Amino acid sequence: MSSSPIASAKKTGLLRSSAVVSVMTLLSRVLGLVRDVVFAWFIGASGGADAFFVAFKIPNFLRRLFAEGAFAQAFVPVLSEYRQKGDIANVRHLVDRIAGCLGVAVIGVSILAVVGAPVLTFIFAPGFYLNAPEKFALTADMIRITFPYLALISLAGFAGAILNSYDRFAVPALTPVVLNLVLIGAAVWVSPMLDTPVMALAWGVLVAGVFQLMVQLPFLARIHLMPRPKVDWRDPAVKKVLTLMAPAMFGVSVSQINLLLDTVLASLISDGSVSWLYYSDRLIELPLGVFGIAIATVILPTLSRQFSSACEYYSHTLDWALRTVLLIGFPATVALMVLAEPIIVALFQHGERFSEFDARMASYSLTAYALGLSAFMLIKVLATGYFSRQDTRTPVRIGIRAMLANMVFNIVLVVPFHFFWQIGHVGLALATSASAFLNAGWLLTGLRRNGVFLARPGWLRFLVLLGLASGLMGAYLAICLYFLPDFVALDWWMRLLHVGWLCASGFILYVLVLIAGGWRPRHLRPDFVLAG
Repeated sequence: MSSSPIASAKKTGLLRSSAVVSVMTLLSRVLGLVRDVVFAWFIGASGGADAFFVAFKIPNFLRRLFAEGAFAQAFVPVLSEYRQKGDIANVRHLVDRIAGCLGVAVIGVSILAVVGAPVLTFIFAPGFYLNAPEKFALTADMIRITFPYLALISLAGFAGAILNSYDRFAVPALTPVVLNLVLIGAAVWVSPMLDTPVMALAWGVLVAGVFQLMVQLPFLARIHLMPRPKVDWRDPAVKKVLTLMAPAMFGVSVSQINLLLDTVLASLISDGSVSWLYYSDRLIELPLGVFGIAIATVILPTLSRQFSSACEYYSHTLDWALRTVLLIGFPATVALMVLAEPIIVALFQHGERFSEFDARMASYSLTAYALGLSAFMLIKVLATGYFSRQDTRTPVRIGIRAMLANMVFNIVLVVPFHFFWQIGHVGLALATSASAFLNAGWLLTGLRRNGVFLARPGWLRFLVLLGLASGLMGAYLAICLYFLPDFVALDWWMRLLHVGWLCASGFILYVLVLIAGGWRPRHLRPDFVLAG
């Protein structure tokens, strides 16, 4: 077997590329956190907030299918295959026709959604129709404004997939910053001028989509791949991408479908449940996006090239990615569980719109979501192991089973949590976490059974060390919290200060325990893992 692809991977540097994407994504997620703090300040966990989060979540969910999920997973391997042939004319042919077909598809879906906004609202938030007609009408109005964002951000995701395939990771990873900046501006400066302040956020989503697309076009021009859209559904390349994409639309987005199901059920229980789940999910998205999605994004082109060349290091690349995400997933899970309420209070509890009760409810769902964080991260990497090989059917079968399991968990958990403890939204979060572990386990089993992934030596010792280091860190954080004053009674800057030093000192302790157990920073390098 040829080892040239791994030499190329070393030159571009998987770790360096992951670091670039992680830093850019971290900037975006930090700004996203600032955005959510601003949301908590200006709209809180009110009925209007529930309406906006539903109106934004639906196109945002489809964005993950068209832009970041199934489309990228189907398109990048095909583009990599065309690149391997070395003919730039064929690459341009592919890009032009995919751009035309994708554009027609997402614009058509957006038009249908705008026309049928009340129907969408009823499907995804039936509780609004039954219990809060004003909230239902407001949600439908905002969907008409937010849904065209799908077309804009899907085309932006298409541009980002091309750039990622050519190892230009920074700009696509940075584009979400635009969304956050525009929404912050809309909340702070535009919302006070409107009779319905939350409508400013809906318009902000639409404006952000325009800028997110425009910012990437100059970089496509630099690599001479500015699309000239042509609609040709019969083109073999288009058919191949669609064939891969159709099942992948479900397989890669099971966790997002589960979150949408959570929204449907949350609209039927306590007022504010949609908002509590939103704020807690956003905190889970920080480590998931910075590390899980970033690493999955970086390894997809590398795995696709290695598979096309029958490279012997394919399994080793997967091994490196799995260890790297767990290195962050374990301590992040423990820290978010122990510090759930202090973090929510420090970030979101400001003024009357987000009360102490809201903070407590959101912290409960954050704890439940945190339990599944490592599984969410693993799914991103393991699914890439299938899509890089142009296998989209297997993740679909696994995804269907995971979603059915999530529905069962919802029934089993939501009813007692809602009727006995009045925290039904926590049952929804727990069900999502439980189904994520099943999803990750089934994906891993399939890769191992087919001989695609062969675990390298040392996994048991690695997991024991991670568990020990994370456990000691969690105990340290719990002891510190016991001696600290009540966060609610502190000024906002003191809350942030305490959360900051707790997270920093806890992470330092975690790293020190790892080092004491024999782990070294060089173990992060892909070439260390690949060299064996």
